[in-house]
Amino acid sequence: MSDAKQKEVKKESAGEAKPPIDLEALVERTRRAQRIFADFPQEKVDEIFRSAAIAANQSRIRLAKMAVEETGMGIVEDKVIKNHFAAEFIYNKYKDVKTCGLVEEDKTYGIHKVAEPIGIIAGVIPTTNPTSTAIFKALITLKTRNGIIFSPHPRAKRCTVEAARTIHDAAVAAGAPEGIIGWIEDPTVELSGRLMQHPHVNLILATGGPGMVRAAYTSGKPAIGVGAGNTPAVIDETADIQLSVSSILLSKTFDNGVICASEQSVVVVDAVYEKVKKEFAARGAFLVQGSDKKKLASVILKEDGGLNAAIVGQPAHKIAEMAGIKTPNDAKVLIAEAERISDDECMAHEKLSPVLGMYRAKDFDEAVDKAKRLIEFGGMGHTGVLYTDPANSERIAAYGDRMPVGRVLINMPASQGAIGDIYNFRLEPSLTLGCGSWGGNSVSENVGIRHLMNFKTVAERRENMLWFKVPPKVYHKYGCLPFALAELNDRKRAFIVTDKPLYDLGYTLKVQNVLEKMGMACETFFEIKPDPELADIEKGLSIVNAFKPDVIIALGGGSPIDAAKIMWLMYEYPGITFANLAMRFMDIMKRIYTFPTLGKKALMVAIPTTSGTGSEVTPFAVVTDNRTGTKYPIADYELTPDMAIIDSELVMSMPKGLCAASGIDALTHSIESFVSAMSTEYANAMALESARLIFKYLPDSYNNADVKSRSKMHTASCMAGMAFANAFLGVCHSMAHKLGGTFHIPHGVANAILITHVIRYNSTDVPLKQATFPQYAFPEAKARYARMADYLGFHGKTQDDKVENLIVNIEKLRDTVKIPSTIQGAGIDEKDFLAQIDQLSELAFDDQCTGANPRYPLIREIKDIYLKAYYGK
Repeated sequence: MSDAKQKEVKKESAGEAKPPIDLEALVERTRRAQRIFADFPQEKVDEIFRSAAIAANQSRIRLAKMAVEETGMGIVEDKVIKNHFAAEFIYNKYKDVKTCGLVEEDKTYGIHKVAEPIGIIAGVIPTTNPTSTAIFKALITLKTRNGIIFSPHPRAKRCTVEAARTIHDAAVAAGAPEGIIGWIEDPTVELSGRLMQHPHVNLILATGGPGMVRAAYTSGKPAIGVGAGNTPAVIDETADIQLSVSSILLSKTFDNGVICASEQSVVVVDAVYEKVKKEFAARGAFLVQGSDKKKLASVILKEDGGLNAAIVGQPAHKIAEMAGIKTPNDAKVLIAEAERISDDECMAHEKLSPVLGMYRAKDFDEAVDKAKRLIEFGGMGHTGVLYTDPANSERIAAYGDRMPVGRVLINMPASQGAIGDIYNFRLEPSLTLGCGSWGGNSVSENVGIRHLMNFKTVAERRENMLWFKVPPKVYHKYGCLPFALAELNDRKRAFIVTDKPLYDLGYTLKVQNVLEKMGMACETFFEIKPDPELADIEKGLSIVNAFKPDVIIALGGGSPIDAAKIMWLMYEYPGITFANLAMRFMDIMKRIYTFPTLGKKALMVAIPTTSGTGSEVTPFAVVTDNRTGTKYPIADYELTPDMAIIDSELVMSMPKGLCAASGIDALTHSIESFVSAMSTEYANAMALESARLIFKYLPDSYNNADVKSRSKMHTASCMAGMAFANAFLGVCHSMAHKLGGTFHIPHGVANAILITHVIRYNSTDVPLKQATFPQYAFPEAKARYARMADYLGFHGKTQDDKVENLIVNIEKLRDTVKIPSTIQGAGIDEKDFLAQIDQLSELAFDDQCTGANPRYPLIREIKDIYLKAYYGK
């Protein structure tokens, strides 16, 4: 016994009791120091961190001797290494890491991260690693500007306190506030509990037995604790046996096995089992045989099934002596073969000593299964080891997948490997190894400085990246069809999608004749109905799959083009499901379901024969689910055609009713895209000019059907399509989709009835809710409507006057082309409408177009708009 220890015993025997610990004063002292320390700059913190690390490193031998002397556990030389690791490796890892103030900045994205200390940390220290753990926790505390109060294990209090004092004094000498590190001189369970529950303690950093860690997590404070280790090491038939055995012995003998990550069992496949056993014996392990196994078992576990503390950290020959087993004094490890993984099998337990269980497995899969069961039995979340040929990537992956642990180590000693930065330089160096939720812990990784900081994220407002996406090729002019189709001269098989009226009128022949002269095989599907249904698409798809085209040509209004887009997608990706395609999104660039890349099998060409939908240049397709009657707007830029041919010759015979409905539909595209929360200057230019063309030429196109007016309307429709393809639409289209799908009102007619009511609804500077989009800074729908009115020549003295003049002129245009002004006027029965209005309103709210509306609508507000549009109020 040392002189110091003898003096301590004499004091105790003489009745010289130490004064009671004033926990309040201790906490307050550290708290005051930490408040000062929290304002230290990075340079000063780093100087203190370095000085403390140097002091710990210089005391590594002295502290190691104290630890072994006081606890009676472990090996001085190995504790020296642990102390050295805790000082040197921790310093090296974090010396250049920013922990004060601004630690990360991304000016492009407007993100700044600021590190702040947590405050006061309660550091619970185990008896197995008392000085190295104290060094580790003290250093990471200083690096992060926290204060720490140590609660040592009663059987390791002197060496723990000395480690804390050594670092404290060095830190203070370097400029740290006095009291930044504190300690309980005479710890008890009751004092530890009071410390952990103290109102000024901000975090518990607990390393110790399951009871202490559990107490930390139930203290009501944020806690970082660790779980028990029961590390299995699997050796398969491809492993380097010498490396495997030597590594395990290196780990298991290190500090007499007290590191929680050390191997507790080895599982060896049958093909090399005897070789491994022989190698263990040759390398100094002692294999316990016969009746000696029972003797060994009697000293490992107590009668209650708990680990016998007397064997923890003791050398192999001493444990054998306790069991009455004769072994050489230089025996490194005691190995006993085992079969069961159960409470009554001592080899299946964590032993924290140079005692190792050895299990046989018939093959790799069984070995992994046994290793997993050992972890589940007593080491959830901690560590698992595999020895295999490094080229066995599949086995390494399989082992990692199966093990419920935070650390999967490949071909390395567990004790030295798990603590990091020795056998793998990206594994964080640490003496507190988290076990995650598997082991009842809050972290599953090696604990480090980032766990001891709060991070404030300063996020500056940024706008989304914007875009303007249209087909790569757009051909336009009266009679341009055959010239544009000549671009397809490298294609062999064309599939034409249209509707029956166009087919009967011979429109498809205009396309087919050109293509056949180019030597192209053609197939036509003409069964697309207005508001295309899934059933029609699936029928056409079966023909597409058989024909195998390399170009799909959509000829018609919005319905054939929309149907062809979905056929194109399903042709290229047969396994795709409609439910995924129709999934709603908030941001088209961040959607849950990502559309695959199209064009690998076929190009998509769109040739509109109406002037309204703009589908030939948009990423949208509106499809009705015939099973539910629901109309789904489907959107993704992959659906944008590769080529659009805007030939006004194809719209010369368009009926007046279709001319009117599609014309007002195009106008609604212009208006809604212009006031959309996602509008841009690029889209605005298209929206304004298309609206001007429509107001000027739709009446003549409707009444006279002359070449000029029809050509201008065809151009306006395409331009409006480009606008809403990039700025999106609003609640008018949401409501029109559901109204048309339920009551079979043509889409353009539904828009014509609703648009003026939606303009009045949106035209307020104080909406109940506004759209959420970063570039939409404040409510400005009224100002945008007024700006459009000015552009169109509908001037007024105030914004309200201009908006009203815009509405009046829309109503005049609607009347000119003889579209009803109300839903009731469209022939919808009042009783039927009112019976459906609540569902209509909810469906419209959830429509894909609603999100871009400048005023974010409530369902009851949508219902009110429907009622006004029905009665014309």
